[in-house]
Formats: sequence, structure tokens, C-alpha cells
Amino acid sequence: MPKNPHDKDLNSAMRKYVAQIPDISERTLHDREMTYEAFFEDKMLVVQAIRSGLTFEMFNEICSVSPFSEADWAEYLSVSTKTMQRIKKEKNFTLKPIHTEKIFELAEVTQRGEAIFGSSRQFYQWLKTPCKALGNLTPADLLRDSYGKEMVMAELNRIDQGIFA
Repeated sequence: MPKNPHDKDLNSAMRKYVAQIPDISERTLHDREMTYEAFFEDKMLVVQAIRSGLTFEMFNEICSVSPFSEADWAEYLSVSTKTMQRIKKEKNFTLKPIHTEKIFELAEVTQRGEAIFGSSRQFYQWLKTPCKALGNLTPADLLRDSYGKEMVMAELNRIDQGIFA
């Protein structure tokens, strides 16, 4: 059962997106319900998805449940906001694998953070608060690169285990 009203749309968009990925076996699609959460649990599927690129339609779905503004996304993806506006207008635009990977990293952090904090509001507040365990940087600042993302995920796991710095 979806946890919030966006989950149903997000799960539907994910099923549609996964069905378009080349070389995905029918078994992958039919053995279990393909949900947004299940997608991130299947690391081989994530790798295949990264390599084939993310549709802009699916990116919009991810944006709709993320705490990040368009300017944040542009910064994280190392593109200008004008580029973001331009590709929004293109039909059937597919993002490059390097951008797809970054989007999936941020989506995974968002999904994990919301699960741990129990609400998107509390998670978003944590993202914007300097954290002593993260060198007094905000977790959002660290999400600019993969190493920083791993540090944020490690901190989320410590919080989940009740280990506070």
C-alpha cells in the first residue's frame, strides 16, 4: 500500500520506465511487483538503468518526491538551470548515464532518509542542518559527489541504529 499519494504515481512511472530498459528480462518485470523501492534494491537493474539513461519523464517523477529545487538539481548534475529548462521542453529526452547515476544516488538517499526520519519534512530539515559528524557541513552540501553521498548514507545508517555523534 502506498505510504503517500505520490507513491502510486511513482511506482507506476517506475514500472513504465523499467519496461523500456533494453535487455531486461520478462522475469525481472513479472517475478515481483516493480516498485520505486524495489528498483533500488535490485542493484543489477540499477546498473542497467544507469547505462541506458533516465527518461526525463521519470526524472520529473523523482523530482516530485525529492527535497531538491530545480536549482539544486542543476548544481548536483553540473548543468545550468537554462539547460534544465531546455531539456524539459524536449520530448522523449533521455539523460546521459553520468547524470542518471547521480539522480539515482540522490533518489536513494531521499528514500532512505524519509524511511529513517518517518517524514519528508523531518528528513529535509536534517538535510539542511550542519552535522558535527559530517565536519559541520550540511548533508545536502555533501551530496555533490559520490564520496559525500556515501558519508551521508553512513550517517543515516548510524541514525537508524541509534548511534548519534
